[in-house]
Amino acid sequence: MIVDFQHHFTPRELIKADPGDRLVLNYDALGAPSYTVHSLLYDLDEHVRMMDVAGIDAAWLTSAAGMCADLESSRLINDKAKKAERDYPGRFIGAAHAHPLGGADAFKELARCRHELGFQGVTICSEFDGKWIDDPGMEPFWNEVEKLGMFVFVHPALKLNHAQQFDAYDTARGVGREFSLIMATIRLINSGVFDRHPGLTVHMAHLSGGIAGMLARIRSFQDKEFWGTAGNPRHGVTPKRDFDYYIRNNLVFDTAGFAGGIGAVKAGLCEIPASRIVFATDYPQEIRKREIVRDFVREIRALGADGERILSGNVALLFKEPVHA
Repeated sequence: MIVDFQHHFTPRELIKADPGDRLVLNYDALGAPSYTVHSLLYDLDEHVRMMDVAGIDAAWLTSAAGMCADLESSRLINDKAKKAERDYPGRFIGAAHAHPLGGADAFKELARCRHELGFQGVTICSEFDGKWIDDPGMEPFWNEVEKLGMFVFVHPALKLNHAQQFDAYDTARGVGREFSLIMATIRLINSGVFDRHPGLTVHMAHLSGGIAGMLARIRSFQDKEFWGTAGNPRHGVTPKRDFDYYIRNNLVFDTAGFAGGIGAVKAGLCEIPASRIVFATDYPQEIRKREIVRDFVREIRALGADGERILSGNVALLFKEPVHA
């Protein structure tokens, strides 16, 4: 079964004006392009048509509007994701949306998603509200998802905490978000999140921002004695095991984020085992045409055994319970 593990939607109720056939681009407070709105976000009939053309069995539905959002928006999106499951049996699988720093009310919503709606994973951002993913205030969230037996999907931040350097050329979206994913991965590992929660699985979007090309350098700077930072309370901190242990045991990476470019997947395979990669598209944001998704599936399949493992063999890394499609 092929599951698209990064497949986005936005309920029509959360889009203020009907975009019609237009593409509406929103800008953030610094004037940087932030988020595009269009009718494909809520046209689930077209989502299914695309999936049929591409040979995708099911899609895991996440919503940018619910990533680290307020409780009201989170609840609406969670309910709409469940409705999509019911309206399109076997084609959509809902993701939980709950703010990781939302306290008791957010955790109550997270439990509702797990126990009443049957969702197995929750989505958050790589950075948000001026906080980083290794913030000590996140510890209750990690405790809660571990207790509920859920995985955590880390999507790139739609709004970067510090975006000043990305003030031109649409680089906040183009590379800033990927840098944020790389940093989130380093922070998760070195802060000891996985040492405190060894059973936790975190699904990193976009091959973790293309981290494969940086891994040799990251590994080098884990040698604190060599670089002279041993003992420094911030820069000398390391996890209990070597960096790659967590890649092989706690992290899962997806193929979205590179507009269907197979080269990014091949580059990722140079450093990340195929056994830790799942298929994803970023439809209908980064890719909006059926044929591009279809060709992406074909190119991954052409990778042979690694490609088949990515397309369908690793679904159980994230879905511990049966998924019917």
